[in-house]
Amino acid sequence: MTFATLGLIEPLLRALETLGYQTPTPVQAQAIPAVLAGRDLMAAAQTGTGKTAGFALPLLQLLTLEGPKVAANSARALILCPTRELAEQVHASVAEYAQHLPLTTYAVYGGVSINPQMMKLRKGVDILVATPGRLIDLFRQNALKLNQLQTLVLDEADRMLDLGFSEELANIYRMLPKKRQTLLFSATFSDDIRLLAGQMLNDPLSIEVSPRNVAANTVKQWVVPVDKKRKPELFVHLMRKGRWKQVLVFAKTRNGVDALVDKLQGLGINADGIHGDKPQATRQRALDRFKASEVQILVATDVAARGLDIEDLPLVVNFDLPIVAEDYIHRIGRTGRAGNTGEAISLVCADEVNMLSAIEMLTRQTLTRKMEPDFEPEHRVPDTDASGQVVKKPKKPKKPKTSGGGGKRNLGKWVDSGEVAPAEPSIKPVRKVPVFNTGPRKKK
Repeated sequence: MTFATLGLIEPLLRALETLGYQTPTPVQAQAIPAVLAGRDLMAAAQTGTGKTAGFALPLLQLLTLEGPKVAANSARALILCPTRELAEQVHASVAEYAQHLPLTTYAVYGGVSINPQMMKLRKGVDILVATPGRLIDLFRQNALKLNQLQTLVLDEADRMLDLGFSEELANIYRMLPKKRQTLLFSATFSDDIRLLAGQMLNDPLSIEVSPRNVAANTVKQWVVPVDKKRKPELFVHLMRKGRWKQVLVFAKTRNGVDALVDKLQGLGINADGIHGDKPQATRQRALDRFKASEVQILVATDVAARGLDIEDLPLVVNFDLPIVAEDYIHRIGRTGRAGNTGEAISLVCADEVNMLSAIEMLTRQTLTRKMEPDFEPEHRVPDTDASGQVVKKPKKPKKPKTSGGGGKRNLGKWVDSGEVAPAEPSIKPVRKVPVFNTGPRKKK
């Protein structure tokens, strides 16, 4: 099968040839004809399998062949993304595909001045890529009208719910014309997203080209147990031992990102970090330097999990496990893309055991554990498996107290030094699913 057999027009085929695209991926082969036929669509595929081209190529063709010229302060198609980085990445891809077409594209997001964005929208754009918050700001200031909208694309909608965009999605839904085409593309589809799709889509075609919530088999994954306080030391040891050249590292909090970057820079290691508190210009500069191999270690919160597309990124390290298990798939999906191989290493301490168990149950695989000599944890990480069970070994009997005090002090109680404190329960954040007041839908 070729892109020509999918019915794409010559300017798109010429752009794909320039970009080196030869044959459609499975998600592209199924999605492109469905979108060209005007169907609403839910498509799930592993990260790095070409979802963006799956919706962007047919969308560009429909806008080229159909509909009136875009009006002032209007958009004919809207692509919603959960983060600024993903919005920039998607827009860059759309612009490349549209290089031989008479269409305009633009991306808007928060963290930067709104005034240049308002100026750009005065003439209207054919395809607008946006984050939810900035889209609503532009709409409320009358800088953007959506009455001409033909197609809505929700890219990584599950992540939008994770980030608390449920109210924004409900507000955007009320802003849109009833007659439109709606497409949902994501690496994973939670039950909440399926409920959302039932409210927003009209008789959608469902495509799942890979098992639900399964990480790409091009990524080799394993876990290194370690005490929490020794994670930075272990990371530096592994980096030097493996002679890592380019590594994307995920930390759980913004403070954690800053602390690790400071530690690495203090050792003379070329490192930088990105998180939500940093200005957009600073984040983009760090990403650009990392892509250009000017930065060896990039440390990020999950804000970057779905907004990075780096060719041949060899390694991802989970310095902390994610609170939401689905984010693990998106994190490690930054490597092993487009058929390349990659590695994903997770540094896991005892109080992350429930997060590890949730990841293994979600991905339906038990991650291999590799003990690193001289870094064996004092607080053992209980055994886990893909069933979601945490296997706790029987505690050793307490040793009798001696005058020398041969135990460790812990919360006012004497416990044996080999005894493991129970892991704290992992509480999965409650996600609100927007409930829309849906009346009868006009069919296109």
